[in-house]
Amino acid sequence: MKSSAKCSKPRLAALVIVTSLLSACATVSSERVVGVCPPVVEYDAEFQTRAAEEVQALPEGSAIVKMLSDYAVMREQAQGCNFP
Repeated sequence: MKSSAKCSKPRLAALVIVTSLLSACATVSSERVVGVCPPVVEYDAEFQTRAAEEVQALPEGSAIVKMLSDYAVMREQAQGCNFP
């Protein structure tokens, strides 16, 4: 019997990316130079859950998933900037 379920790997990958993005934490030291590093916004667990559910509801091949992937890279770069 063949499965009629769609492949969920792209959505699962998107969910992992979003979870990673939203669960990233940033602490700001008093030695940070203002204006050099962009701030990294923190999101509470409820908001992260809501965002993950919304990503799962996106249509297959959504451009939003690509944008979120790019956003993940920018968050990582900003965090690296904040932690010398």
